[in-house]
Amino acid sequence: MATYAIGDLQGCFEPLQRLLSEIRFDRNNDHLWFAGDLVNRGPESLECLRFIQQLGHRATVVLGNHDLHMLACYYSDRKTKGGDTLKHVFEAPDAGFLMDWLRHQPLVHYDAARNWCMSHAGLPPMWSARKARRLSQEVEYILQNDCKNFFQGMYGNQPDLWDKSLTGIDRIRLIVNYLTRMRFIDKDGRLDLKTKEGAGNSPQGFIPWFQHPHRQSVDTRLLFGHWAALEGNADVRNVWALDTGCVWGGALTALRLEDQQRFSVPAQADS
Repeated sequence: MATYAIGDLQGCFEPLQRLLSEIRFDRNNDHLWFAGDLVNRGPESLECLRFIQQLGHRATVVLGNHDLHMLACYYSDRKTKGGDTLKHVFEAPDAGFLMDWLRHQPLVHYDAARNWCMSHAGLPPMWSARKARRLSQEVEYILQNDCKNFFQGMYGNQPDLWDKSLTGIDRIRLIVNYLTRMRFIDKDGRLDLKTKEGAGNSPQGFIPWFQHPHRQSVDTRLLFGHWAALEGNADVRNVWALDTGCVWGGALTALRLEDQQRFSVPAQADS
């Protein structure tokens, strides 16, 4: 029995099937963890959703920013954007079932017994894994019980610095942004949500979140996706970057948790 954590799919179903063949995935014994962004920009978002949902307890999913965007377009009056490839998902006969399943997935998965934590964008330095899981539950409760109002207030870049006294939609929006959109932060944990380049292109006064010298989660093994420009290399102890840019022509990557061995397949199959 093995557990494999897999980076951003973004609708790349065919590479997923090749990756599962590469790792010799045993559906009866192995587990798959998905680091968010199951959908969008790639051609087979519907196939990804159906496959993962049908895995049942063999799959663990955390929500990414593209997953939340798709849910917002389905449950509220939010419009799709030019690069979105979600139309065939919304038109599927099982769309309602899949959307309901997806909005009941967490933003943080924390396996305390094995000391692994997974979220789409990582954890801000001032939160431990346990605290991040607790705060994510605040978001999940609203998402599962009042999703229309949640999505009407989800978008935006402010506030950009954590304060435990925050309340209402400002508090929820910031938790979402830390867990699903974060790349660069300053020494206080303030977010820069504009820069998307690699770790060596930090805006002045900012660093990659995982390089912060006082991370509360330093002794927890962290898994995250979201940041394709890293090309799977965080180069920090106990931190594993899983997004290797499959939807951009890169690769799809899995990490076997038991021994931290990586497996990758290219976005395009050899002809």
